[in-house]
Amino acid sequence: MKKWQSGAALLLASVIVFTGCSGNNSPAANNSSPSTSESPSGSPAPSGGAGSQDTLIMARGGDAAALDPSIVTDGESMKVTEQIFEGMLTYKNGTTEVAPALAESYEVSEDGLTYTFKLRQGIKFHDGTDFNADAVVFNFTRWFDPASPYKFEGDSFDYYDSMFGPDGSRVIKEVKAVDPATVQFTLNQPQAPFLQNLAMPAFGIASPKAVQEKKDKFKSEPVGTGPFVFKEWKRNESVTLEKNADYWQEGLPKLNRVIITVIPENTARFTALQNGEIDLMEGVNPDDLTALESNAELQKIVRPSFNVGYLGFNVKKKPFDDPKVRVALNHAVNKEGIIQAFYGGLAEMAVNPMPPTTLGFNKDVQDYPYDLEKAKQLLADAGYPDGLPNELVFYAMPVARPYMPDGKKVAEAIQADFEKIGVKTRIESPEWATYLADLKKGEKEDLFMLGWTGDNGDPDNFLFTLLHKDAIGSNNYSFYSNEEVNKLLSQGQSEADSAKREELYKQAQLLIKQDAPWIPLVHSTPLLAAKANLKGYVPSPTSSEPYSEVYFE
Repeated sequence: MKKWQSGAALLLASVIVFTGCSGNNSPAANNSSPSTSESPSGSPAPSGGAGSQDTLIMARGGDAAALDPSIVTDGESMKVTEQIFEGMLTYKNGTTEVAPALAESYEVSEDGLTYTFKLRQGIKFHDGTDFNADAVVFNFTRWFDPASPYKFEGDSFDYYDSMFGPDGSRVIKEVKAVDPATVQFTLNQPQAPFLQNLAMPAFGIASPKAVQEKKDKFKSEPVGTGPFVFKEWKRNESVTLEKNADYWQEGLPKLNRVIITVIPENTARFTALQNGEIDLMEGVNPDDLTALESNAELQKIVRPSFNVGYLGFNVKKKPFDDPKVRVALNHAVNKEGIIQAFYGGLAEMAVNPMPPTTLGFNKDVQDYPYDLEKAKQLLADAGYPDGLPNELVFYAMPVARPYMPDGKKVAEAIQADFEKIGVKTRIESPEWATYLADLKKGEKEDLFMLGWTGDNGDPDNFLFTLLHKDAIGSNNYSFYSNEEVNKLLSQGQSEADSAKREELYKQAQLLIKQDAPWIPLVHSTPLLAAKANLKGYVPSPTSSEPYSEVYFE
C-alpha cells in the first residue's frame, strides 16, 4: 500500500514546478511525511496582540454566485466558501502541495484504484452534527448520483463532472463508509491527479442535516466544518462570517469576524483601502502601484501567477464553427498592446491555454502574430472577403478578475481592431452571475472574455476542465470538441507516468492551437494590497485561501 507522502508520485511534477513560481522550497527536497497533527499550512499560526483588531474587511470586484462550493466554479464564490467548508484534503499555504485536512491520513492500493482515508474524529459541523464517514459518503453521493433527492433545481455539480466524470462512471466507482472514521474510494480507472482534485475547495464537505433541511436554501445558507460560520449574505454587497468557536485546529481562527465586501472598480477599492475602510483588497491597478509602494501604512502582496485570460469563440454558432475564421481573428488581437495598456507590463502573452509553469506546457507551439492584413486575407479565404456580414454579440466581463483587471476596456481595444478587418461587434456586460449563466447556455453570445486560475497545480485542471467535451455545460464555454484532443486528455488523466503525461498534453496543445477555439491573451501577475499591520495572509496560486491564520498586529 502507498501511504501519505508529501512528495508522492501522484502529486506529479506540477507541485515542483509550481512552488518555484511561488518562491517556496521544492517539495522534492523534503521527503518527510507531513505530520497529521500540524495545521494544513505546516506551520504554527502566530497570535495577535491584546486589543488588536479582530475583524477583517476584505474587498473584491464581484459577488459570489452561490455559497455551496459544489455548485459553483467562479473564484468569487470560492473566496467565501473556503472559509466555511473543508475537504478531506487541502493545500499547504501558498502552494498546491496536498496536505491533510478532515482526513488525517490515507493509503493507496498498488493498482491505484483504491484510496482509503482515515478521518479526524470529534469534529462537528457548524450546526452541531458530527462529521464522519457517513457525511463524506452523503456528499459524494449527492454529487455523482443523478437521482439524488438533494440535487435541487438549477444545481449543477460542474466541478465534480469535470474532475471525475458525469454520473461518476468515468473515474469514481464507489464511495463507502468502512467504519465511522474510515472512507474508501474505489475507482473505475486510475486518475493521476485524484488527490490534487480532492483537495480542491469545490469538494468541501457539507452538513448532511443542513442540506436535507434547507434544501434549495442551502446555496445561500451554507453549513460546513471550517474556521468561520456563515452569518449573513447581502447580495451584491457583503458576506459576513463569524469565528467557529469549536474549530478543531487549536488556536484558530485568529479573527472573530470576516466581512467579504463588493467594490466593483479597482480604483474605488484602492481608495477605500487608503481611507481605512477596508483591510485587504484584490485587483490593484498597475497605475496605483506607485502610490501603494510609497504608502508606509500599506503593503503590496503578489499572488503567484497561475492563470490564463482568454477570448473564447462560441463554436456552435456561425461563423465560429469554422476554424479558419477563428484563426483569422487570432491574428487581429494585439496582445502586447493590451499588456502595456491594461496590465502595466505585469503579464506575459499567452500562447497555450495553460501557464508556462505547468507540467507538459508545449513551448514549441507558435502563436498567431498580430497581423491585420493576414487576418483580412484569412477571412477572405474563409469566404468573407468583405469581412463578416453580421454584427456579433461580444460578452465582456463586468467584474475585475486577476487575469482581467478591466474586461470592458480590453474588449473595446479588441473591438477596435476587429472593426479594421470588417468584423463588427456589440459589447454586452450583464451582471456576473447572469454572465456565467448565459455562457453556460451559449445562446446569446458569439464571443466572450473569460479566464481561469488553476485550482490544483495540474495540467488536467486547465486542458480537461476547459476544453474536453465532457466539460461542455460546465467550464468549456466554447462548446469545443475534437475527438483526438478528447482522447489525449482522457489518457493524460489516467496515465501515472509524468513523462508520458507531458507528451500527451504537448500533443493536445498543438491540436488545440490549430483549432483555435480561443484567443489565449495573457498570464497575469495578480497584485493585492493590505494594511501594513495585517499578518498571516499567504496568497494562494489558486486565487482563494483560508483566512484562519490572518491577524492584525
